[in-house]
Amino acid sequence: MPLEDGDPARWRGQQVNGEVSGTPRLGGTGDSQPRGTPPPDSSKTEAMAEGWEPGPALGDRDVTPGGDLQQAGQELGRREEALMAELSELVQKVVKSSSWWERHGVDISILACSFLLLPAGFLCLRSAQAIPFLAGVLTLGVVHHTLTVKGSHLASHNALTESKSWGKVWAIFFIELCSAFTAEQATYNHVKIHHGYTNVIGLGDSSTWKLPFLNRYVYMFIAPLAVPIITPLVALDLLRNVEWKAALRTLCCMFLGLYCHYWLLLHVSGFQSPWSALLCMLLTRSLLAHPYIHVNIFQHIGLPMFAADRKPKRIHLMSLGVLNLPRNALLDWSFGHSLISCHHHLFPSLSDNMCLKIKPIVSQYLKQKKLPYNEDTYASRLRLFLRRYEELMVHAPPITELVGIQ
Repeated sequence: MPLEDGDPARWRGQQVNGEVSGTPRLGGTGDSQPRGTPPPDSSKTEAMAEGWEPGPALGDRDVTPGGDLQQAGQELGRREEALMAELSELVQKVVKSSSWWERHGVDISILACSFLLLPAGFLCLRSAQAIPFLAGVLTLGVVHHTLTVKGSHLASHNALTESKSWGKVWAIFFIELCSAFTAEQATYNHVKIHHGYTNVIGLGDSSTWKLPFLNRYVYMFIAPLAVPIITPLVALDLLRNVEWKAALRTLCCMFLGLYCHYWLLLHVSGFQSPWSALLCMLLTRSLLAHPYIHVNIFQHIGLPMFAADRKPKRIHLMSLGVLNLPRNALLDWSFGHSLISCHHHLFPSLSDNMCLKIKPIVSQYLKQKKLPYNEDTYASRLRLFLRRYEELMVHAPPITELVGIQ
C-alpha cells in the first residue's frame, strides 16, 4: 500500500542521534567515480545539483515486478516530487523577496573583509614578540580558510554572482589562485558528483575522505596538517583529465598564488630564511584544517547510504544523507553555513547567508512533513567518530533500504 500523505518513507534499521544502521548488501563501497568519466545520466546530475527542479533521478525505476508494490513505489515517487516542488516554491518566494545584499552582499563583504585583513596579518608576523606574532598567524590562518573554503565553495556553485561569466572568473580566482586546486575538477567532483549523488555508494559517498590505513587518532588529529601539501599534489594529478589550455592556466594560477604567499612572508613579514617562510606557510594554511576535515566527514559519513539503482528522490536523499551542525562563529565566518547543513544540499545555488535565511522554513517544513532532519553537535560527532572509526571510516558502509521504493 502507498504511504499515507505526509508520512516519510521508512527505512530498515534504526536512527539514533542522526545515525542509521541499515540492512547490508553484498559488495563494498565501490571506488569513487573515475576522474574524467561522466556520471550516469550526467545531464540529470547537473540539473539536480544546481537546479531546483525535482525531475527524475538515477534509478527511479521500478525494481519490484508488478502488483501493488510497484504501484506503491510509483505513487511514493510522485508524492516525493510534489513535496520537493512545494518546498522549492516556498524557498523561491523568500529568495525573490530578498535584496541583493541578502543574496550576495553579505558573503561578498565577508570575503572582502578577509582581503583587507591580509596586510595586518603579514605585518604582525614582523614582530619579535609572541602575542603579535601569534595574532598574525591566527589572522592569516582564518583569512586563508575563508578564501579557500568559503570563497571556493560559493564560487563552485556560482553563488557569489548571478553572472555565469563572473562566476567562472571567481571560481578560477578562489579555487586555483587561492586554494591551489583545479577549478574544472573541483566543480565536477563537488557539484556534479557529490551533490548529484549524495551518499550514493560509488559516486557521492564521500569515500575520497577515507584513509583506512591510518588509525583514528592519526587521521583525526595529525593527518589534517598535511592538507596544504596534499591539495596541490592531488590537483597536479587531476590535470591529466582537463584540456591543456585549462591545465596551463591552472599551473600558472597555482604557482602565482603559492609564490605570492611565500614572497610576502620574505619581503613584508621579514622572514630571514626560505625554510622559516615555508614553515609559516604550512602553519597558516593548516590552522583550520582539522575542523575542515572533521566537518566534511561528519556531514555525510555515518548517515544512510544508498545503492545507485535504489536511491530515493531528492528530498529524501538530502534530508536523510546530510547532517545539520549548529552555528559556530568561527566556522560560519571561515567555512560558511552552507558547508554544514542540508539546506545547501537541497538548494545548492544559494549563498551562505541565504541558506541561513531559509533554514527555519526548510527545517519547519521537513519536520511538519515528518521527513528526516538530522542534527548533532560537533563535539558529539567527534566522539562518535573516535568510538566507531573502524565501522565508519574503514569498513564498507551498509546500504539503507527504503521500504516502499523497492
